[in-house]
Amino acid sequence: MPFLRWIAVASFPLLVVAAAVYVRDIGRAYDRVAGRSRVIATPDGNVEFTQGGSGPAVLVVHGSGGGYDQGELIARAVVGDEFHWVAPSRFGYLRSTFREGATFDDQAHAYAHLLDHLGIEKVAVVALSHGGPSALLFALLHPDRVSSLTLISCGVASSSDPVQAQANRKGDLLTTIFRHDPLYWGISRALKGPLMKLMGADSDVIAGLVPDQIRLVEQVIDSMNPVAPRSAGVAFDNRAAMPNERIAGIRAPTLVIHATDDTLQLYRNAEFAAATIPAVRLSRFERGGHLLVAVEQPTIRALVQGFIVAHADE
Repeated sequence: MPFLRWIAVASFPLLVVAAAVYVRDIGRAYDRVAGRSRVIATPDGNVEFTQGGSGPAVLVVHGSGGGYDQGELIARAVVGDEFHWVAPSRFGYLRSTFREGATFDDQAHAYAHLLDHLGIEKVAVVALSHGGPSALLFALLHPDRVSSLTLISCGVASSSDPVQAQANRKGDLLTTIFRHDPLYWGISRALKGPLMKLMGADSDVIAGLVPDQIRLVEQVIDSMNPVAPRSAGVAFDNRAAMPNERIAGIRAPTLVIHATDDTLQLYRNAEFAAATIPAVRLSRFERGGHLLVAVEQPTIRALVQGFIVAHADE
């Protein structure tokens, strides 16, 4: 008993320091997301967004755990400021409305309302991870507004096979973690390796990351703080119906970029898209997992920019 008391007394200063660091970090995180975006009202609720660059218009659709800030990070990493990129927060993320019963179809219509507000008639669309379903449906439901569609490590279709069930369990655990600011902050600070595995990268990918790649991955992980204002969006992503066979109706030229070793959004999503969308090009990577953008950032940037330019007038 005295030994346990000694442990408690010795640990107390560390807990005080950790609490102080948490309060500082989470305060900065809330400040960071508070003042850099705009919000407009649409029939589907408020839509938050930011924009930058100049040139052909590109709608950048973030993944689970993101928001306009992750969209901005994707835009700068793979689109570039030589394009006019628009990065909305999807339903339930930060200041974008979440309402019960919403669907990815509704989110697709909200993109159209946002573009109407900005006076943009047509865009290239670039989506990451679970930004895929609403991006696919935007291309399906608003075909005249999409010059090209790029899917990077995206979810596309549901499946009941055992490997998908294992990936779904990762999604469930991430949904739990994303409910609580202190929990995600602690994991993102102290357990980055296990968090990267949970986010779809295996040990070999993580071990092979070089400094520039680590910096980009850490930016993605750290920028998800604070998670509480994103938790409704993460939960929505985890239960909303996928587009599945409906994507056969997409007519926009489509580029699918995916790694075969992705353990969060499985490569079967890319294969399904390549077999179902009529005008599709599949760019397959053998290594990178769900951290593919960080692992192959220069290559992916060139692919994305070239594809957008090639179809800018369509």
